[in-house]
Amino acid sequence: MTISRRRLLWAGGGLAALLPALKRPALSAGIVEITMGGRDNGAHVWFDPIGVLVEPGQTIRWTNRDPGNSHTATAYHPRNDDRPQRMPQNAAPWNSDFLLPEESYSLTLTQPGVYDYYCIPHEHAGMVGRIVVGAPVKGGWTEDDRAGDLPEVALRAFPRVDEIMARGIVRRS
Repeated sequence: MTISRRRLLWAGGGLAALLPALKRPALSAGIVEITMGGRDNGAHVWFDPIGVLVEPGQTIRWTNRDPGNSHTATAYHPRNDDRPQRMPQNAAPWNSDFLLPEESYSLTLTQPGVYDYYCIPHEHAGMVGRIVVGAPVKGGWTEDDRAGDLPEVALRAFPRVDEIMARGIVRRS
């Protein structure tokens, strides 16, 4: 059986159209790992990746790999130190409590939407992150809301939702 050049190009074009759907590394059934890090002198702290796209029901695990600091992974929600709500309305907020070096905290999110979180002692240093579960939802919190009184350095640190949706995962810069 011979394949015409036209049929080969057509098949290749169909495959090329599928490539963006295949380029979503965080959308797997496994656990999504987020590292809490920092420089030895404490001058810079971070979550890496800073933005992830996960499926509803997928587990996220934060691990503190910073030998010199404790960190938290804390949802922006009024139940957490009266912080502004930057997550879906009916989703339950979380707070990992302080994680010492090499300690971990895991969470499974089931409600679709955008979830922003921060490290309690390092929010003013811009240690924040964003999780998109499934897709942003109509009537849910969006990055355009700029809800609440957040430090400007934290607001500038969040990756854009459209960037997370396109790439699946956004590493710290």
